[in-house]
Amino acid sequence: MTKNKKISYIPPNPPKREKRVGIYCRVSTNSTEQLKSLTAQVSALTRLTAANPKWLLVDVYIDIASSKTGSSRKEFSRMLQECKSHDIEIVLTKSISRFGRDTVEILDALNQLRLLGVRVIFEQEQLDTADTDNDLMISIIESIAQAENESRSDNIKWGIKQRAAQGTSKLYNRKCYGYTNADDGSLIIEESEAKNVRLIFNLYLRGKSIIGIVSELDRLGIKSPTGKATWPKRTIDVMLSNEKYMGNVRLLDNGKHSATYLSEDNNPAIIPKETFQAVQLEKQHRSNVIKGEDGSQRKSTKYSSKS
Repeated sequence: MTKNKKISYIPPNPPKREKRVGIYCRVSTNSTEQLKSLTAQVSALTRLTAANPKWLLVDVYIDIASSKTGSSRKEFSRMLQECKSHDIEIVLTKSISRFGRDTVEILDALNQLRLLGVRVIFEQEQLDTADTDNDLMISIIESIAQAENESRSDNIKWGIKQRAAQGTSKLYNRKCYGYTNADDGSLIIEESEAKNVRLIFNLYLRGKSIIGIVSELDRLGIKSPTGKATWPKRTIDVMLSNEKYMGNVRLLDNGKHSATYLSEDNNPAIIPKETFQAVQLEKQHRSNVIKGEDGSQRKSTKYSSKS
């Protein structure tokens, strides 16, 4: 048996990192929550790059939208430029929604990168442009974008409904003719306009038709809410049904089968509730339609108002 063997250590030969990778991350605001999301994006994609022995991380491109930067995406543009310079061969991003602001922008960027031979990988959707037919990729992106838009729309509607239910919706204090907003956002009466609102309600109860009211306002030189000499008939009709004038606000009123939220004594009243209710009864009386059990039937005679 041979003594004093010579043993040499031969280190492993790591595979050459051949593919240069750029990570792109984007958040839509600079809020604390969004910045945490950004940190998580960078961390996850960096680990994913390091896990592939053939990938070499070249740079991380980060865009943060804010009121100062507006819609500019300087880092995205820099990434595209470095792709054109062949410094990057693979772009790794969290999701399709993070890659672009809308479907058109996403498809335009993907087309540019495809022509440059740059591979794009969407980690969340597990999509890789190297393995996906271009037409199929377009179809997938469009369907995902549509689903996200629908989800965003549902979230907005849910938020509006929640704020309405909790009484925190700013819509409760949305001003209309006769009102203005105080410093704290609440509604207060604008007397120069409120006196015209009272006049319109009184004229209607005295028998004036909407056309007659328009003529009277024109005769008195009272301009419309938009500053026009003649009031639109529709404006008068809507005013006569606006519950805000008696202090109430009703939100999400989309018909008798939908939920509504009523805020009573929401704001100071310009018209007494009794007067407002009397106008609603008068409007119903003047209507040329009577509703019976078999449906709506037209009256045989029309209401004759004062001109």
